[in-house]
Amino acid sequence: MSEHDHLRPSNNARTGAGADPPWPETPRAGVVAATGRKPGKRVGAGVLVACLVAAGSFGGGVAAVATSIWNTAAPAAGDTQTTQYTPVIVNNPESVNAVTAAAQKASPSVVTISASSGTSGGTGSGIILDTSGHILTNTHVVTLDGQAANAAIEVRTNDGKVYPGTIVGTDPLSDLAIVHITAPGLVAASLADSGKVKVGDTAIAIGAPLGLSGTVTDGVVSAANRTIETASSAAPGSQNGSSGAAQDSISINVIQTDAAINPGNSGGALVNTSGEIIGVNVAIASAGSASSSSAQSGNIGVGFSIPVNDAKRVAQEIIATGTATHGQLGLSVQDKAAGTSSGFTAGAEVAAVTSGSAADKAGLKAGDVITELGGRTVTDASELTAAAREQAAGATVKATFDRDGEQHSTDVTLGAATAG
Repeated sequence: MSEHDHLRPSNNARTGAGADPPWPETPRAGVVAATGRKPGKRVGAGVLVACLVAAGSFGGGVAAVATSIWNTAAPAAGDTQTTQYTPVIVNNPESVNAVTAAAQKASPSVVTISASSGTSGGTGSGIILDTSGHILTNTHVVTLDGQAANAAIEVRTNDGKVYPGTIVGTDPLSDLAIVHITAPGLVAASLADSGKVKVGDTAIAIGAPLGLSGTVTDGVVSAANRTIETASSAAPGSQNGSSGAAQDSISINVIQTDAAINPGNSGGALVNTSGEIIGVNVAIASAGSASSSSAQSGNIGVGFSIPVNDAKRVAQEIIATGTATHGQLGLSVQDKAAGTSSGFTAGAEVAAVTSGSAADKAGLKAGDVITELGGRTVTDASELTAAAREQAAGATVKATFDRDGEQHSTDVTLGAATAG
C-alpha cells in the first residue's frame, strides 16, 4: 500500500508567511498513536476501523462502523418545526456542577448549521472562532457528505436568530471546513490545549443532535490518542477548498469519548470543565454495518472528536487562503507484522521511496520500519499516513525507524500532499 494510495491528498496552497492567526496561538497537540484500518488489513495496537460504509472489526471481533454525524432528517414541505431555546441560568449555586458551568460558558459559541442543495438537506453544528463570524465545522456537513459542492448554508445562533452563511473553504483530508456569517454580538469560543487532554477527563459535547440546538451531554475522554478511517466527504468537482478529486477514505487523529454524540452533532464542540474547546465532534462508531453512505446510527458510547490543536492549524490556513496543506513523505509502505498469526502490527515498513521526495532526502530506505513520526507512535501504515497528514506541508518532524535490527532517527521536512 502506498502513502499516495492510502490517502490521495489534494493540491493545496500554503498559508502566507507572517499571516496573523484569527485567535491566540496555543501549542500543537503532542502527536499521538492509534490507527484506522480498512477491512481485511492487519490490526495495530488500539486500532479502530472507521469506514463510513464498509464495516471492519476491532477489539474482540466486534463489527463497527464510524459514521459521520450530520442530521439528514430535513422537514417535508409544509411541516412546522418548533425549537425552544433555554439559556443556562444558575438559580441555585449549591446545585452547580462542572458541566453546568462549562455549558454556560461554551453554549453561546456553538451554532446549528443547515445545508441544502436541491432536494437534499441536513443539519450539523459549528463553533464560532471569532467575532468576525468565522465558524468551524466539518466538511461533510457543508458538502452533504460529499454530495454538493455549493450547498446553501444557513446558521442559527444560540439566541435563535438565523443568518445566511457562506463557505470560506473546505478541507476533505481533515474533514474540516470554515463557514462565515455576518452577525452582531457573536461570542468566540475559548480554545484549550488539546495536547494536555488526559484519559478520564470530563468531556462535554455541545451541538444539535437530530436538529435539537443547544443539546449538552457529558462523559469522559475514553482515549486521547486514536486514529480512525472514514469515507471522504470531498464534493465531486468542487473548486472551493482543498479537494481536487474525490477520496475513497481519509485517516484522521481523534479524541474518543463516551459523551452522547448523535447525528447532528457533527462540527459541534467537545469541551472541558472550563468550557474550553478540546475537540470538534466528527464521527461515531456503530455496532453492525451501514447499507449506504447516507446511513445514520445512534450513540453507543464511542464518539470521536478532532483535537482542537489540529483543527486550529487547518482553520487558520483556510481562513487565510481558502485551503489547507498537509504533509507527505513520498514513499510506499506496508504493515509490519508483530507476530505470526495475531494480526498485530509493529510499524510501517517502507516498500519503496520516491526519488527526490521528503523521505528520500531524509535518508529513508526500503526495508526500514518506521515506528514514530513527529512524536506520534506508528504501529502500521495507516498511522503513518495520519501522522504525516496532520502536519502542515513544509513542517520538519523527527522520524524514528528500525534498520537491520538497530534503531535510528532522522529529521524529515515534509512535502506537500497533492491530488492523485
